[in-house]
Amino acid sequence: MGDAVQRGPDPRRHVPSVAAMLDDPRLRGHNDRLGRSIVKAVARDVQQVIRQGDLAPQEAVDAIIAALPEQASSLRAVHNATGVIVHTNLGRAPLSQAAVEAVVAAAGYTDVEMDLADGHRARRGRFTLSVLSRAVPQAEAVHVVNNGAAALALAATALASGREILLSRGEFVEIGDGFRIPELLSSTGARIHEVGTTNRTRLADYAQAVGPQTGFILKIHPSNFTVRGFTAEVGLAELATLGVSVVADIGSGLLAPDGLLPDEPDATTALKDGASLVIASADKLLGGPQAGLIFGAAAEVDSLRRHPLARALRVDKLTLAALEATLTGPRTPVRQALQLPLAELQERSQLFAKSLRGHGIDAQVVPVEAVVGGGGAPGTVLPSCAIALPSYLARRLRAGTPPVVGRVVRDQLLLDLRCVLEADDDQVLAAVIKAEAA
Repeated sequence: MGDAVQRGPDPRRHVPSVAAMLDDPRLRGHNDRLGRSIVKAVARDVQQVIRQGDLAPQEAVDAIIAALPEQASSLRAVHNATGVIVHTNLGRAPLSQAAVEAVVAAAGYTDVEMDLADGHRARRGRFTLSVLSRAVPQAEAVHVVNNGAAALALAATALASGREILLSRGEFVEIGDGFRIPELLSSTGARIHEVGTTNRTRLADYAQAVGPQTGFILKIHPSNFTVRGFTAEVGLAELATLGVSVVADIGSGLLAPDGLLPDEPDATTALKDGASLVIASADKLLGGPQAGLIFGAAAEVDSLRRHPLARALRVDKLTLAALEATLTGPRTPVRQALQLPLAELQERSQLFAKSLRGHGIDAQVVPVEAVVGGGGAPGTVLPSCAIALPSYLARRLRAGTPPVVGRVVRDQLLLDLRCVLEADDDQVLAAVIKAEAA
Protein backbone atom coordinates (compact mmCIF):
# COMPACT_ATOMS: atom_id res chain seq x y z
CA MET A 1 0.00 0.00 0.00
CA GLY A 2 1.16 3.50 -0.76
CA ASP A 3 2.13 6.00 1.83
CA ALA A 4 -0.78 7.68 3.63
CA VAL A 5 -1.53 11.21 2.52
CA GLN A 6 -0.52 13.68 5.20
CA ARG A 7 -3.23 16.31 5.85
CA GLY A 8 -3.10 19.43 7.98
CA PRO A 9 -5.61 20.14 10.74
CA ASP A 10 -9.16 20.70 9.48
CA PRO A 11 -10.03 24.38 10.23
CA ARG A 12 -13.68 23.41 10.56
CA ARG A 13 -12.81 21.64 13.83
CA HIS A 14 -11.79 24.97 15.32
CA VAL A 15 -14.90 27.03 14.74
CA PRO A 16 -14.92 29.78 17.38
CA SER A 17 -17.97 29.99 19.60
CA VAL A 18 -20.39 32.88 19.21
CA ALA A 19 -19.67 33.99 22.78
CA ALA A 20 -15.94 34.10 22.09
CA MET A 21 -16.41 36.15 18.96
CA LEU A 22 -18.76 38.61 20.64
CA ASP A 23 -16.26 39.16 23.45
CA ASP A 24 -13.61 40.27 20.98
CA PRO A 25 -12.71 43.92 21.76
CA ARG A 26 -13.15 44.86 18.10
CA LEU A 27 -16.88 44.10 18.35
CA ARG A 28 -17.68 46.01 21.54
CA GLY A 29 -18.43 49.26 19.77
CA HIS A 30 -20.64 47.47 17.25
CA ASN A 31 -22.56 45.79 20.10
CA ASP A 32 -23.25 49.22 21.58
CA ARG A 33 -24.22 50.73 18.22
CA LEU A 34 -26.42 47.97 16.81
CA GLY A 35 -27.34 45.81 19.77
CA ARG A 36 -25.91 42.44 20.75
CA SER A 37 -28.73 40.47 19.10
CA ILE A 38 -27.91 41.82 15.63
CA VAL A 39 -24.18 41.16 16.01
CA LYS A 40 -24.95 37.70 17.39
CA ALA A 41 -27.07 36.81 14.35
CA VAL A 42 -24.25 37.83 11.99
CA ALA A 43 -21.75 35.83 14.08
CA ARG A 44 -23.86 32.70 13.64
CA ASP A 45 -23.87 33.21 9.88
CA VAL A 46 -20.08 33.52 9.92
CA GLN A 47 -19.86 30.33 11.97
CA GLN A 48 -21.70 28.49 9.21
CA VAL A 49 -19.31 29.84 6.56
CA ILE A 50 -16.35 28.55 8.59
CA ARG A 51 -17.99 25.11 8.94
CA GLN A 52 -18.33 24.97 5.16
CA GLY A 53 -14.60 25.54 4.84
CA ASP A 54 -14.98 28.88 3.05
CA LEU A 55 -13.42 31.01 5.79
CA ALA A 56 -10.48 30.58 8.15
CA PRO A 57 -11.38 30.74 11.87
CA GLN A 58 -8.92 33.56 12.51
CA GLU A 59 -10.79 35.70 9.96
CA ALA A 60 -14.13 35.37 11.79
CA VAL A 61 -14.25 38.76 13.53
CA ASP A 62 -13.19 40.66 10.40
CA ALA A 63 -15.94 38.84 8.48
CA ILE A 64 -18.52 39.79 11.11
CA ILE A 65 -17.54 43.46 10.98
CA ALA A 66 -17.74 43.45 7.17
CA ALA A 67 -21.22 41.89 7.23
CA LEU A 68 -22.77 44.11 9.90
CA PRO A 69 -25.48 46.57 8.77
CA GLU A 70 -24.85 50.27 9.01
CA GLN A 71 -27.77 50.77 11.40
CA ALA A 72 -30.07 48.80 13.68
CA SER A 73 -33.20 49.60 11.66
CA SER A 74 -33.94 47.73 8.44
CA LEU A 75 -35.36 50.92 6.87
CA ARG A 76 -32.99 52.26 4.22
CA ALA A 77 -32.48 55.90 3.28
CA VAL A 78 -33.44 56.40 -0.37
CA HIS A 79 -32.69 59.12 -2.91
CA ASN A 80 -36.03 60.16 -4.40
CA ALA A 81 -35.44 60.94 -8.09
CA THR A 82 -39.03 60.21 -9.16
CA GLY A 83 -40.24 63.81 -9.45
CA VAL A 84 -43.00 63.00 -6.92
CA ILE A 85 -42.39 65.40 -4.04
CA VAL A 86 -44.58 63.76 -1.39
CA HIS A 87 -44.09 60.10 -2.28
CA THR A 88 -46.19 57.85 -0.04
CA ASN A 89 -44.17 54.70 -0.77
CA LEU A 90 -40.97 56.55 0.15
CA GLY A 91 -42.32 57.86 3.46
CA ARG A 92 -44.00 61.06 2.24
CA ALA A 93 -42.32 64.24 3.52
CA PRO A 94 -38.61 64.09 4.36
CA LEU A 95 -37.93 65.93 7.59
CA SER A 96 -35.92 69.13 7.70
CA GLN A 97 -32.53 69.11 9.40
CA ALA A 98 -34.07 71.12 12.24
CA ALA A 99 -36.75 68.46 12.72
CA VAL A 100 -34.19 65.64 12.62
CA GLU A 101 -32.11 67.36 15.30
CA ALA A 102 -35.24 67.92 17.39
CA VAL A 103 -36.09 64.20 17.21
CA VAL A 104 -32.59 63.25 18.33
CA ALA A 105 -32.74 65.73 21.21
CA ALA A 106 -36.12 64.32 22.31
CA ALA A 107 -35.04 60.68 22.13
CA GLY A 108 -34.12 60.55 25.81
CA TYR A 109 -36.07 61.76 28.82
CA THR A 110 -38.04 64.94 28.11
CA ASP A 111 -40.51 67.27 29.80
CA VAL A 112 -43.27 66.13 27.44
CA GLU A 113 -45.81 65.98 30.30
CA MET A 114 -44.06 67.80 33.13
CA ASP A 115 -43.78 71.44 34.12
CA LEU A 116 -40.17 71.71 35.25
CA ALA A 117 -40.92 74.94 37.13
CA ASP A 118 -43.20 73.29 39.70
CA GLY A 119 -42.54 69.60 39.08
CA HIS A 120 -46.21 68.86 38.41
CA ARG A 121 -47.82 67.11 35.48
CA ALA A 122 -48.55 69.37 32.50
CA ARG A 123 -50.55 69.07 29.29
CA ARG A 124 -48.83 66.76 26.85
CA GLY A 125 -47.12 68.55 23.98
CA ARG A 126 -48.20 71.98 25.22
CA PHE A 127 -45.31 73.81 23.51
CA THR A 128 -45.99 72.17 20.14
CA LEU A 129 -49.71 72.92 20.45
CA SER A 130 -48.93 76.54 21.24
CA VAL A 131 -46.78 76.85 18.10
CA LEU A 132 -49.52 75.18 16.05
CA SER A 133 -52.09 77.64 17.42
CA ARG A 134 -49.92 80.58 16.42
CA ALA A 135 -49.56 79.13 12.91
CA VAL A 136 -53.38 79.13 12.51
CA PRO A 137 -54.69 81.96 14.73
CA GLN A 138 -58.17 81.54 13.23
CA ALA A 139 -58.51 78.32 15.28
CA GLU A 140 -59.84 78.63 18.83
CA ALA A 141 -58.18 75.33 19.76
CA VAL A 142 -55.93 72.67 18.25
CA HIS A 143 -55.21 69.00 18.78
CA VAL A 144 -52.80 66.46 17.26
CA VAL A 145 -53.30 62.74 16.65
CA ASN A 146 -51.21 60.16 14.83
CA ASN A 147 -52.48 60.67 11.25
CA GLY A 148 -55.21 62.30 9.17
CA ALA A 149 -57.44 59.23 9.07
CA ALA A 150 -57.22 59.00 12.86
CA ALA A 151 -58.33 62.63 13.14
CA LEU A 152 -61.40 61.91 11.01
CA ALA A 153 -62.18 58.72 12.95
CA LEU A 154 -61.94 60.63 16.24
CA ALA A 155 -64.25 63.38 14.98
CA ALA A 156 -66.82 60.86 13.77
CA THR A 157 -66.69 58.89 17.02
CA ALA A 158 -66.86 61.89 19.34
CA LEU A 159 -69.45 63.93 17.43
CA ALA A 160 -71.57 61.48 15.43
CA SER A 161 -71.46 57.96 16.86
CA GLY A 162 -75.01 56.61 16.59
CA ARG A 163 -75.98 59.63 14.49
CA GLU A 164 -75.68 60.70 10.85
CA ILE A 165 -72.86 62.25 8.89
CA LEU A 166 -73.97 64.05 5.74
CA LEU A 167 -71.55 63.38 2.89
CA SER A 168 -71.83 64.19 -0.81
CA ARG A 169 -71.67 61.17 -3.12
CA GLY A 170 -68.94 62.98 -5.04
CA GLU A 171 -66.73 62.82 -1.94
CA PHE A 172 -66.87 59.08 -1.27
CA VAL A 173 -63.10 58.94 -1.52
CA GLU A 174 -60.78 55.95 -1.50
CA ILE A 175 -57.39 56.82 -0.03
CA GLY A 176 -54.14 54.84 -0.18
CA ASP A 177 -53.96 51.04 -0.02
CA GLY A 178 -57.69 50.61 -0.65
CA PHE A 179 -58.99 52.35 2.48
CA ARG A 180 -62.34 53.99 1.83
CA ILE A 181 -63.68 56.98 3.72
CA PRO A 182 -67.27 55.63 4.01
CA GLU A 183 -65.98 52.39 5.55
CA LEU A 184 -63.78 54.32 7.98
CA LEU A 185 -66.73 56.45 9.07
CA SER A 186 -69.08 53.47 9.44
CA SER A 187 -66.54 51.72 11.68
CA THR A 188 -67.00 54.51 14.25
CA GLY A 189 -70.70 53.76 14.72
CA ALA A 190 -71.85 56.73 12.67
CA ARG A 191 -74.35 56.38 9.83
CA ILE A 192 -73.58 57.98 6.48
CA HIS A 193 -76.37 59.94 4.83
CA GLU A 194 -75.53 60.23 1.14
CA VAL A 195 -76.25 63.64 -0.34
CA GLY A 196 -76.54 64.69 -3.99
CA THR A 197 -74.94 62.79 -6.87
CA THR A 198 -71.44 61.90 -7.95
CA ASN A 199 -70.95 64.98 -10.10
CA ARG A 200 -73.51 67.51 -8.80
CA THR A 201 -74.48 68.30 -5.22
CA ARG A 202 -76.38 71.45 -4.23
CA LEU A 203 -77.09 73.30 -1.00
CA ALA A 204 -80.73 72.20 -1.17
CA ASP A 205 -79.60 68.56 -1.05
CA TYR A 206 -77.86 69.15 2.27
CA ALA A 207 -80.73 71.26 3.62
CA GLN A 208 -83.23 68.48 2.93
CA ALA A 209 -80.98 65.93 4.66
CA VAL A 210 -80.39 67.93 7.87
CA GLY A 211 -82.44 66.62 10.77
CA PRO A 212 -82.43 65.74 14.49
CA GLN A 213 -80.07 62.83 13.85
CA THR A 214 -77.44 64.92 12.04
CA GLY A 215 -74.08 64.78 13.82
CA PHE A 216 -72.27 66.98 11.33
CA ILE A 217 -71.79 67.74 7.66
CA LEU A 218 -68.52 66.38 6.31
CA LYS A 219 -66.71 68.11 3.45
CA ILE A 220 -63.83 66.06 2.04
CA HIS A 221 -61.32 67.44 -0.42
CA PRO A 222 -60.91 64.77 -3.15
CA SER A 223 -57.16 65.16 -2.93
CA ASN A 224 -56.12 62.30 -5.21
CA PHE A 225 -58.48 62.92 -8.15
CA THR A 226 -60.45 65.65 -9.91
CA VAL A 227 -63.99 65.69 -11.34
CA ARG A 228 -64.50 67.91 -14.37
CA GLY A 229 -67.29 68.81 -16.74
CA PHE A 230 -70.93 68.92 -15.67
CA THR A 231 -70.27 69.43 -11.96
CA ALA A 232 -71.50 71.37 -8.94
CA GLU A 233 -70.44 71.38 -5.29
CA VAL A 234 -71.24 73.38 -2.20
CA GLY A 235 -68.59 75.47 -0.45
CA LEU A 236 -67.99 75.67 3.27
CA ALA A 237 -69.43 79.17 3.60
CA GLU A 238 -72.78 77.95 2.25
CA LEU A 239 -72.76 74.79 4.37
CA ALA A 240 -72.12 76.86 7.48
CA THR A 241 -75.53 78.54 7.01
CA LEU A 242 -77.41 75.30 7.70
CA GLY A 243 -77.10 75.47 11.50
CA VAL A 244 -75.11 72.27 12.09
CA SER A 245 -71.42 71.59 12.61
CA VAL A 246 -69.31 71.35 9.47
CA VAL A 247 -66.12 69.26 9.48
CA ALA A 248 -63.67 69.94 6.64
CA ASP A 249 -61.04 67.32 5.81
CA ILE A 250 -58.66 69.35 3.65
CA GLY A 251 -56.13 66.54 3.36
CA SER A 252 -52.72 67.78 2.34
CA GLY A 253 -51.88 70.15 5.16
CA LEU A 254 -51.68 73.75 3.97
CA LEU A 255 -52.14 75.99 6.99
CA ALA A 256 -52.62 79.19 4.99
CA PRO A 257 -53.18 80.15 1.33
CA ASP A 258 -50.25 79.33 -0.94
CA GLY A 259 -49.68 81.19 -4.21
CA LEU A 260 -47.88 78.16 -5.68
CA LEU A 261 -50.98 76.02 -5.13
CA PRO A 262 -53.96 78.36 -5.51
CA ASP A 263 -56.53 75.56 -5.83
CA GLU A 264 -55.41 73.67 -2.73
CA PRO A 265 -57.57 74.24 0.38
CA ASP A 266 -55.97 75.53 3.58
CA ALA A 267 -56.92 75.47 7.25
CA THR A 268 -57.08 79.24 7.78
CA THR A 269 -59.49 79.85 4.89
CA ALA A 270 -61.65 76.86 5.82
CA LEU A 271 -62.11 78.20 9.35
CA LYS A 272 -62.87 81.69 8.06
CA ASP A 273 -65.52 80.18 5.79
CA GLY A 274 -67.30 78.68 8.79
CA ALA A 275 -65.95 75.16 9.31
CA SER A 276 -66.36 74.00 12.92
CA LEU A 277 -63.41 71.64 12.61
CA VAL A 278 -60.62 71.36 10.04
CA ILE A 279 -58.56 68.21 9.65
CA ALA A 280 -55.22 68.03 7.82
CA SER A 281 -52.12 65.86 7.52
CA ALA A 282 -48.74 67.05 8.79
CA ASP A 283 -46.57 64.83 6.58
CA LYS A 284 -47.66 66.20 3.21
CA LEU A 285 -47.42 69.84 2.14
CA LEU A 286 -46.55 70.97 5.66
CA GLY A 287 -43.44 68.82 5.29
CA GLY A 288 -43.44 67.39 8.81
CA PRO A 289 -43.82 64.02 10.56
CA GLN A 290 -46.85 61.81 10.17
CA ALA A 291 -49.64 63.35 12.25
CA GLY A 292 -53.26 64.43 12.02
CA LEU A 293 -53.87 68.09 12.76
CA ILE A 294 -57.22 69.26 14.14
CA PHE A 295 -58.19 72.94 14.24
CA GLY A 296 -61.47 74.52 15.20
CA ALA A 297 -64.00 75.73 17.73
CA ALA A 298 -62.95 75.21 21.34
CA ALA A 299 -66.03 73.15 22.27
CA GLU A 300 -65.65 70.69 19.41
CA VAL A 301 -61.88 70.30 19.80
CA ASP A 302 -62.29 69.77 23.54
CA SER A 303 -64.89 67.05 22.89
CA LEU A 304 -62.38 65.23 20.72
CA ARG A 305 -59.46 65.73 23.12
CA ARG A 306 -61.43 64.34 26.08
CA HIS A 307 -62.90 61.36 24.25
CA PRO A 308 -61.46 57.98 25.41
CA LEU A 309 -60.36 57.18 21.85
CA ALA A 310 -58.03 60.20 21.90
CA ARG A 311 -55.67 58.32 24.21
CA ALA A 312 -55.24 55.55 21.65
CA LEU A 313 -54.52 58.05 18.89
CA ARG A 314 -52.08 60.34 20.67
CA VAL A 315 -48.64 61.08 19.24
CA ASP A 316 -45.32 60.40 20.91
CA LYS A 317 -42.64 62.84 22.02
CA LEU A 318 -40.61 62.36 18.83
CA THR A 319 -43.54 63.40 16.64
CA LEU A 320 -44.25 66.41 18.84
CA ALA A 321 -40.61 67.48 18.63
CA ALA A 322 -40.44 67.06 14.85
CA LEU A 323 -43.74 68.89 14.33
CA GLU A 324 -42.70 71.88 16.42
CA ALA A 325 -39.35 72.14 14.62
CA THR A 326 -41.12 71.89 11.26
CA LEU A 327 -43.38 74.80 12.19
CA THR A 328 -40.63 77.03 13.61
CA GLY A 329 -37.61 76.00 11.55
CA PRO A 330 -36.33 76.89 8.05
CA ARG A 331 -37.87 75.80 4.74
CA THR A 332 -38.68 72.13 4.67
CA PRO A 333 -37.37 69.84 1.89
CA VAL A 334 -40.93 69.69 0.53
CA ARG A 335 -41.08 73.48 0.28
CA GLN A 336 -37.62 73.60 -1.30
CA ALA A 337 -38.66 71.07 -3.94
CA LEU A 338 -41.84 73.01 -4.70
CA GLN A 339 -40.00 76.31 -5.06
CA LEU A 340 -36.91 75.07 -6.91
CA PRO A 341 -36.43 77.25 -10.01
CA LEU A 342 -36.51 75.29 -13.25
CA ALA A 343 -33.38 77.03 -14.54
CA GLU A 344 -31.43 75.90 -11.47
CA LEU A 345 -32.67 72.35 -11.86
CA GLN A 346 -31.74 72.33 -15.55
CA GLU A 347 -28.20 73.52 -14.78
CA ARG A 348 -27.72 70.76 -12.20
CA SER A 349 -29.13 68.14 -14.54
CA GLN A 350 -26.89 69.22 -17.44
CA LEU A 351 -23.78 68.97 -15.24
CA PHE A 352 -24.95 65.57 -14.02
CA ALA A 353 -25.51 64.27 -17.56
CA LYS A 354 -22.16 65.67 -18.73
CA SER A 355 -20.35 63.84 -15.93
CA LEU A 356 -22.08 60.59 -16.86
CA ARG A 357 -21.15 60.98 -20.51
CA GLY A 358 -17.57 61.47 -19.37
CA HIS A 359 -17.78 57.95 -17.95
CA GLY A 360 -19.13 56.56 -21.21
CA ILE A 361 -22.77 56.47 -20.09
CA ASP A 362 -25.44 57.67 -22.52
CA ALA A 363 -27.28 60.43 -20.63
CA GLN A 364 -29.51 63.21 -21.93
CA VAL A 365 -31.57 65.89 -20.17
CA VAL A 366 -35.23 65.82 -21.17
CA PRO A 367 -38.28 67.91 -20.11
CA VAL A 368 -40.72 66.20 -17.74
CA GLU A 369 -43.47 67.14 -15.29
CA ALA A 370 -43.14 66.75 -11.53
CA VAL A 371 -46.16 66.35 -9.22
CA VAL A 372 -46.91 67.08 -5.59
CA GLY A 373 -48.05 63.53 -4.77
CA GLY A 374 -49.26 62.13 -1.47
CA GLY A 375 -52.84 63.21 -2.07
CA GLY A 376 -51.97 66.86 -2.55
CA ALA A 377 -52.81 69.22 -5.41
CA PRO A 378 -53.84 66.48 -7.88
CA GLY A 379 -54.38 68.91 -10.76
CA THR A 380 -51.05 70.68 -10.33
CA VAL A 381 -48.01 69.82 -12.44
CA LEU A 382 -44.59 71.40 -12.09
CA PRO A 383 -42.41 71.89 -15.18
CA SER A 384 -39.27 69.92 -14.52
CA CYS A 385 -36.45 68.03 -16.22
CA ALA A 386 -34.78 64.67 -15.82
CA ILE A 387 -31.70 62.75 -16.86
CA ALA A 388 -32.74 60.01 -19.31
CA LEU A 389 -30.80 56.76 -18.91
CA PRO A 390 -31.16 53.16 -20.14
CA SER A 391 -34.04 51.48 -18.31
CA TYR A 392 -31.97 48.49 -17.18
CA LEU A 393 -30.30 50.75 -14.64
CA ALA A 394 -33.54 51.20 -12.69
CA ARG A 395 -33.36 47.85 -10.92
CA ARG A 396 -29.62 48.14 -10.25
CA LEU A 397 -30.04 51.60 -8.72
CA ARG A 398 -32.90 50.45 -6.47
CA ALA A 399 -30.73 47.60 -5.21
CA GLY A 400 -27.65 49.77 -4.71
CA THR A 401 -26.22 51.49 -1.66
CA PRO A 402 -27.64 54.02 -1.27
CA PRO A 403 -30.75 53.13 -3.28
CA VAL A 404 -31.83 55.58 -5.99
CA VAL A 405 -35.44 55.46 -7.19
CA GLY A 406 -36.47 57.02 -10.49
CA ARG A 407 -39.27 56.54 -13.04
CA VAL A 408 -39.27 54.21 -16.04
CA VAL A 409 -41.16 55.72 -18.99
CA ARG A 410 -41.11 54.20 -22.47
CA ASP A 411 -37.98 52.14 -21.85
CA GLN A 412 -36.09 55.06 -20.33
CA LEU A 413 -35.10 55.59 -16.72
CA LEU A 414 -35.80 59.21 -15.78
CA LEU A 415 -33.96 60.71 -12.81
CA ASP A 416 -35.53 64.00 -11.70
CA LEU A 417 -33.22 65.76 -9.22
CA ARG A 418 -35.95 68.08 -7.89
CA CYS A 419 -36.29 66.10 -4.64
CA VAL A 420 -32.58 65.28 -4.33
CA LEU A 421 -30.61 67.66 -2.16
CA GLU A 422 -27.94 69.39 -4.23
CA ALA A 423 -25.36 68.24 -1.68
CA ASP A 424 -26.31 64.65 -2.54
CA ASP A 425 -25.84 64.97 -6.32
CA ASP A 426 -22.38 63.39 -6.12
CA GLN A 427 -23.80 60.39 -4.24
CA VAL A 428 -26.44 59.81 -6.90
CA LEU A 429 -23.87 60.29 -9.65
CA ALA A 430 -21.56 57.73 -8.06
CA ALA A 431 -24.50 55.33 -7.70
CA VAL A 432 -25.30 55.57 -11.42
CA ILE A 433 -21.66 55.00 -12.42
CA LYS A 434 -21.47 51.99 -10.08
CA ALA A 435 -24.76 50.59 -11.42
CA GLU A 436 -23.56 50.87 -15.03
CA ALA A 437 -20.36 49.04 -14.16
CA ALA A 438 -22.19 46.21 -12.39
